[in-house]
Amino acid sequence: MVDQADHADSRTASPARMTRPACLMQRLLMRAAGLVGWMRANLFYSWVATAVTLVLAYAVARIGIALIDWAALSAVWSVPAGPSGPDTAACRALEGAGACWAIITEKHRFVLFGTYPYEEHWRPALCVLIFVALYGATAWRRLWNRTLPLVWALAAVAVGVLMWGGVAGLSYVPNERWGGLVITLMLATFGLAFAFPLAILVALGRRSSLPAIRMLCVLYVELIRGVPLISLLFMASVVLPLFLPDGMTIDKLLRAQIAITLFAGAYLAEVVRGGLQAIPKGQYEAADVLGFGYWTKIRLIILPQALRIVIPPLVNTFIGIFKDTSLVLVIGIFDLLGAGKMAAMEPAWQGFAIEVFIFCGLVYFSFCFAMSRYSQRLEQDLRLHETR
Repeated sequence: MVDQADHADSRTASPARMTRPACLMQRLLMRAAGLVGWMRANLFYSWVATAVTLVLAYAVARIGIALIDWAALSAVWSVPAGPSGPDTAACRALEGAGACWAIITEKHRFVLFGTYPYEEHWRPALCVLIFVALYGATAWRRLWNRTLPLVWALAAVAVGVLMWGGVAGLSYVPNERWGGLVITLMLATFGLAFAFPLAILVALGRRSSLPAIRMLCVLYVELIRGVPLISLLFMASVVLPLFLPDGMTIDKLLRAQIAITLFAGAYLAEVVRGGLQAIPKGQYEAADVLGFGYWTKIRLIILPQALRIVIPPLVNTFIGIFKDTSLVLVIGIFDLLGAGKMAAMEPAWQGFAIEVFIFCGLVYFSFCFAMSRYSQRLEQDLRLHETR
């Protein structure tokens, strides 16, 4: 009887009394059992699902092995310098069997910073860091007050001073020599920053009771949405200067910025209008009962709820506009993708454009993925706040 009781006690011993290796082994076994159970329930629950799982696993394994071999095992990471430039014989000897990452090693500065003076590359690099810090400050909800516009203004001034120079001992660099990642971030960031308040006003205007304001907003949205962004860029670059007085010119980069802002504002306006229409009529009536004026009601009650509803389509539009900035290449502005194309067109590196596009794609993906993840976390936080 004593032996049986001791045996029972040993089986029902709490995890706290178990040794550390035993606890670790128990956790590993529990995780393994959970993984096996999940696989049985989702991947191998029938003979058809088992066959499909095995076929897909085989295809993924073959593709993954081939990709690893092409991108890493058989790749060329650097090439020697020749008398007339880099010697790319090692890359061409692969004949497509491996990646030639040497083009990124040699041309990454041109892809990221364009034709900006080589010895001054620290300035656009610092601007990129300022943009990243600005995104982080914007995502910090404690700054969602009057401090945030001040942060944006300081960031804009810092970027302008660093890129143009001419002050504080910095050499002047005209914006015709700007290019690469900083142009992409500049067009996307300031374009969306100016387009968002414009979109809110247009969305409110489309719901206005004044016919003139409503028709003007409808005309703006339908006109901008009815043409592609590339046509707006052409009009801003070619047609707009024809209507300016003699002797007056507008910088090409500024014209592209205006076109992107107008284009983004029209799409964002429809997203915001969808959020406004989703607000129950009782919210408007409750605000009227409390004696709130129109703008106070919109600012404190209606607009926060509407924007909370449309976070997914807003972020989707942000991501789309961020990628659409690559179209400025057609008017002679070399953003990240445009600089990458120019790097791949050099005679020594012709035939290795895939590696450049992969590099640019990874840069785009990093920013777009960060926006997507932040929007998901923001939705969860706001949903948790509502449940409380």
